[in-house]
Amino acid sequence: MQNVQVLKITRTKEIIFSAVFTALAIYAPMVVHHFAGVDGGRKFLPMPFFVLLAGLTLGWRAGIAAGLASPVISFLLSGMPMLNILPIIIIQLSAYGFLAGILKEKFNGFIAPAGAIVLGLILTGFAVFLFSEMNAAAYVINAVRDGWVGIALQLLILPIIIKFSRDYLFD
Repeated sequence: MQNVQVLKITRTKEIIFSAVFTALAIYAPMVVHHFAGVDGGRKFLPMPFFVLLAGLTLGWRAGIAAGLASPVISFLLSGMPMLNILPIIIIQLSAYGFLAGILKEKFNGFIAPAGAIVLGLILTGFAVFLFSEMNAAAYVINAVRDGWVGIALQLLILPIIIKFSRDYLFD
């Protein structure tokens, strides 16, 4: 097990960076929907990208904060995600942010996002089972089938960003 750090910054900077990642998680889906249409969000997964990034760079607390706040604020501003799946998205994104932060403390830049995505999808399945009438397995399978491009981009881009932040932003 290697000794991996999360970004060391002051509390004020942590709050500012958390707010920026949350704002990006809210705004990016709007941009993606504008250019890629209604299904662009399910394909490219812009909201999870920035929640994962918050957890990976700032730690699990920032990951949870971005995961909780971004879908709620997005719903209040745009009506998306739809109300019937909002609780599921909140659980999914909070799980992504929390798990990314926890796993980043223990593992390298590739294992942490991959583990957060896999474990987050499992928790999403439990949320669907508990809070909706939808078939949990079908929901998760469809999420992976529709979002494989976004998942691939996350697994390719996030480790590069983590490496850059470790090389240039750590104290």
